[in-house]
Amino acid sequence: MHVLILGGTTEARRLAERLADEPLPGLRVTSSLAGRVSAPRTPPGEVRVGGFGGAEGLADWLREHRVDLLIDATHPFADTISFHAARAAATAHVPLLALRRPGWEPAEGDVWHETGSLAGAAALLPSLGRRVFLTTGRTGLSAFADLADLWFLIRSVDPPEPPYPPRREVLLDRGPFTPEGERELLLRHRIDVLVTKDSGGAATAPKLAAAREAGVPVVVVRRPPVPRGVPVVTEPEQAVRRVREAHARRPSPERRGPDVRG
Repeated sequence: MHVLILGGTTEARRLAERLADEPLPGLRVTSSLAGRVSAPRTPPGEVRVGGFGGAEGLADWLREHRVDLLIDATHPFADTISFHAARAAATAHVPLLALRRPGWEPAEGDVWHETGSLAGAAALLPSLGRRVFLTTGRTGLSAFADLADLWFLIRSVDPPEPPYPPRREVLLDRGPFTPEGERELLLRHRIDVLVTKDSGGAATAPKLAAAREAGVPVVVVRRPPVPRGVPVVTEPEQAVRRVREAHARRPSPERRGPDVRG
């Protein structure tokens, strides 16, 4: 049985680690990384790096490598690859499962301003503050490039891609972050508004607690939906159970006969 994990997230790596320990005969696991991060944390098992060439290329790869289950464990905002995965799985007749960490929920004391896009976040900023902590990643910064009156602290794993705001400082760092570190960061840079995507997870959540304590408003970009009809689990262990179930449904090699998919 061949499982392809579209990864790059903490959950994808944990899933690959769990499957590496699973006593399932004949289980083969391949993790696919987009290659957009210069030094990714490599999961166990087979790893491929780079794109597939759209939905058609992914469908071809699924057929060529006889994938039995496709798991989309990409970032919640990687909507392009998620829709490509849905189309490819349907074309190649391969079951698809989405692994998505739960989104964040506001707590008492939070001052959140939710929006559906980076452009929407940029439109809100002038009325909320002058010194912005921007934690939306290294791409898409063009949405903020015209805000010349605001100052930005931009945090990302790799150097951001222009165009970006003219008044800025770039901080290259990778989570997990600590509440103490986030509090110190807000204070040192005199941050008065935070911008984040609703990525969910614990690794970068301390910035929300720090903003709450400091009374700093937060602009939250809502995540795109999972493609319609794709089943979703929220924990790697739930995905492992789905792999076990799929493995159990497969006939034994002597009963299955030759693989004639295609």
